[in-house]
Amino acid sequence: MIRRAIDRDASRIAEISVFSKRMNYREIFHDDMVSFGEIQVYPLAKEYIEHSEILKEFYVYEDDFVKGFIHIQGTQVLELYVDTFFVDQGIGGKLLDFAVSRNCNSLWVLEKNTKAQHFYLQHGFTPSGVRQLEEGTEQFIIEMIR
Repeated sequence: MIRRAIDRDASRIAEISVFSKRMNYREIFHDDMVSFGEIQVYPLAKEYIEHSEILKEFYVYEDDFVKGFIHIQGTQVLELYVDTFFVDQGIGGKLLDFAVSRNCNSLWVLEKNTKAQHFYLQHGFTPSGVRQLEEGTEQFIIEMIR
């Protein structure tokens, strides 16, 4: 089931976010101080709880417990993560289809994250040709549109 996130989902969303970023971005950014020092579950969960308006932009996939989430702002997907234990079970596709059904038609993805790009291509998104530096890094992101 996909539903809007609520306060009690904050820690699970933070956990999925932090561990997914570590697993997927460590090879790209090569910065363990960020991956394991700056990015932490507790401060992120606390931020979501203290600023619960942020959670209004999140939707979770729940099957007995939260297994993934999508962060939508307007017509743009800002984040889509599935707990690494439940990857390749169709959860990401269901979350992305949900976003598309809510008129989401764009997202940004790291240029070096070819696995994510392939996933988005399979779900009807294509590169728009727009490319820019990810803020605060030396890595490029590309826009994908539907």
